[in-house]
Amino acid sequence: MDSEVKDSYVTVDIPLEEPVLFKDKGSKFYGYVYHIENEDEVKALVQALKAEHYSARHHCYAWKMGYDSVSYRANDDGEPSGTAGVPIYNQILSSGITNVLVVVVRYFGGILLGTSGLINAYKNTAMMALDEVSKKECVVEKDFIAEFDYPQMSAVMRVMKDNELRIRQQDFTGRCRLHFSVRLSMVSRIEKAFDEMYMVRLIEE
Repeated sequence: MDSEVKDSYVTVDIPLEEPVLFKDKGSKFYGYVYHIENEDEVKALVQALKAEHYSARHHCYAWKMGYDSVSYRANDDGEPSGTAGVPIYNQILSSGITNVLVVVVRYFGGILLGTSGLINAYKNTAMMALDEVSKKECVVEKDFIAEFDYPQMSAVMRVMKDNELRIRQQDFTGRCRLHFSVRLSMVSRIEKAFDEMYMVRLIEE
């Protein structure tokens, strides 16, 4: 396995059934965590929370996507600059997870918290929510097709078994075709193994 190739990441498994709650001087902060794959999902989830918490003063959030090349955004939604979105995003970084959206909904309690108070409230709400949410590890794979004649069957299947490769589909009518997936860190090893086989063609899907 090529240890220099990053081929796994941690993300949200199951969203929180109920938001976490942080209180400070009458203000209430509700924290939500979601798995996301694109910005359209972010917009839809934030809009849904704004509709649910229509009387809340602020709906601040941060998101992060990608496991290698990362994109992100932090939104203060009317709070003083840097007091909400960035503290939320920093907790996402600390958690080590990606493809995640964290939203903190604030109901104002009538007492100003000040810059440090706001940073502390949004930071702690995000941290509590990320600690509570169920997480999972995802492996990044590359898909291939191996084409070969029946006499090469045992050699091909030996590579599959020895490397614990995931076979997605197989067709043994005529020239054999085996659809399988390889985690990125193992691709060079598997390509080399098939290159050394007689009459076996490896195709990237």
